[in-house]
Amino acid sequence: MLENDDNKAVNKEEEALETNNNQEVNEQVDATEAIDEIEKSVAEEAEKEDEKEDDSLPQIDYSKLSLEELIDALKNLLNDNAAHKIKSQVEKIRSSFNKKFGKLLAEKKAQFLEAGGNTIDFKFNSPVKEEYNKLLSEYKRTRDAYYSELENRLNENLEKRLLVIERLKALIDEADPKTMYTVFKEIQDSWRQIGPVPKTRYNDTWKIYHFHVERFYDLLHLSKDYRDLDFKNNLEEKLKIIAEAEALTLEKDVNYAAKKLQDLHKAWKEDIGPVASEMREEIWKKFSNATKKIHDRRHEHYKEMRSKVQEIIEKKLEVIQELNNYDFSKNDSHNDWQKSIKEIEKLRQKYFDAGKLPYAKSEEVWQKFKAATKRFNAAKNAFYKQEKSGQQDNLKKKLALIKIAESFKDSEDWEEATNTMKKIQSDWKKIGHVPRKFSDDIWKKFKAACNHYFDRYHQQKNAISKEQQAIVDAKKEFLEKLKETKKATKDSLTKAINDWNDLGRLPRKFRHLDGKFNKQLDLLLDKLSVDKTEFTMLKFTNTIDGLADDNESRKLESEEIFIRKKIDEIKREIQQLENNLGFFQNADEKNPLVVNVKNQVKDFKENLDVWKQKLSYIKKKDY
Repeated sequence: MLENDDNKAVNKEEEALETNNNQEVNEQVDATEAIDEIEKSVAEEAEKEDEKEDDSLPQIDYSKLSLEELIDALKNLLNDNAAHKIKSQVEKIRSSFNKKFGKLLAEKKAQFLEAGGNTIDFKFNSPVKEEYNKLLSEYKRTRDAYYSELENRLNENLEKRLLVIERLKALIDEADPKTMYTVFKEIQDSWRQIGPVPKTRYNDTWKIYHFHVERFYDLLHLSKDYRDLDFKNNLEEKLKIIAEAEALTLEKDVNYAAKKLQDLHKAWKEDIGPVASEMREEIWKKFSNATKKIHDRRHEHYKEMRSKVQEIIEKKLEVIQELNNYDFSKNDSHNDWQKSIKEIEKLRQKYFDAGKLPYAKSEEVWQKFKAATKRFNAAKNAFYKQEKSGQQDNLKKKLALIKIAESFKDSEDWEEATNTMKKIQSDWKKIGHVPRKFSDDIWKKFKAACNHYFDRYHQQKNAISKEQQAIVDAKKEFLEKLKETKKATKDSLTKAINDWNDLGRLPRKFRHLDGKFNKQLDLLLDKLSVDKTEFTMLKFTNTIDGLADDNESRKLESEEIFIRKKIDEIKREIQQLENNLGFFQNADEKNPLVVNVKNQVKDFKENLDVWKQKLSYIKKKDY
């Protein structure tokens, strides 16, 4: 089939690199060879002029689309565009679809084998794949029909051009002075309106036509004014083309210059007639010289690129050596492998960044690169296969714990059920990761069963007895008396804490009285000049003990998290203040600013000691 126009520049460059790759070019080709080469490319372009892809099509990253979205994209592409103008877009969709479907097929096969199936029995029918195949077949059928029609059209155009040449020859032979110029103009218009012909016949038919056009002008002595006017207009147009060609000799992009040169040669042939015989050789020589310069620059460009091939190969081999020397033997965790994956990916990118090679030179290096990466991937896949097996075991263990949790969630044997629930919560934390696709679902089930039980447990504990009501009443009375205290001592406050605890533990729904009691203690402590750490810890341990006795694991966990955050916060404050002191190295120790900062550091450190004591105490609780 005809080559896609969008890929022409790349293919030409690769072709030039592959051709005579080991041969040194010691001299530039002459102008004749340059003209022959450009005329050959013009012939190829003329044959494909209706085949260029539509540049207005949106550029989509098909790799990010799902299988269903790729099918929709292909369907829209076929509905809205001619098949021969979307080749590159279809190829991108096909590449992305094959990769994604291949991955899906591998997953389905793995699941089939894991379930005990045999490879020979594996089958996977997909409506998505069936629809994709149907659309692709429609595309190929439409495309093939276009190329078949194109071939017929090219041959028909050839016949038309041959008939035009015969008309021109007959006109010259008959040479009626009254009508010959008018008929000649009609023949020229007919020639220009005929579409492309097969590339193998393009140059020959044009040369024959042009030969007879020049014959006609040479014989047009009876209409000298018409002839001279045509010669003058044609000369002006050809001089413009020569100026454009000479400007292209300075163009930095040699591929762009070569493409524009093709357009100029086509216009020279197709759109502009001959000039006066005495000028023909001169202007053709100018145009040929400009063509040769552009041709030579292009060949020099490819020669330079060939000289860089060995340099690119050496860079790629260095990367391959780095890959072969990469040590992953000590990787024994997911984090280790993730770190290695990133490092290997950097080396892969370094390999590709080294540059492109022509196919004849790239295959051997590419195979070495694939072998080096395969070594790493094989070890990585073996690790994750084993890791996956371990995750399946973990999944079974956690499912067993869910079964236990659900069997106890409605139990009314509070002691046994509570102990069991606490144990399976502890066991759950010790079990490792499970496959990601199950983790959220099983956690929700386990958490729901545990929460259901403990909500019931706390609800029944909140139902208070007469004895508990007596404790509530006694503590309310004690609190009222404490509020009437005007003056307190360290001993009296210590006694108040002990007496409060001796009255008994408050039911859950009245636990707010503990907070009121602690608040009243704080008011009395503010009036004393004593170390408040002891009282702070007494209140704290009293609160924590109450939460632990009531199995308030969630509240204990939240309290521990809060304490840890508080410790981190204080440490940052201390660090900031000590950094600030560094700015006062040469200041007087009695400087008010220095004294103030040091006092703040001291206060924060004392406060930090209290929070550390709290953390140490709560960590001793088994929750």
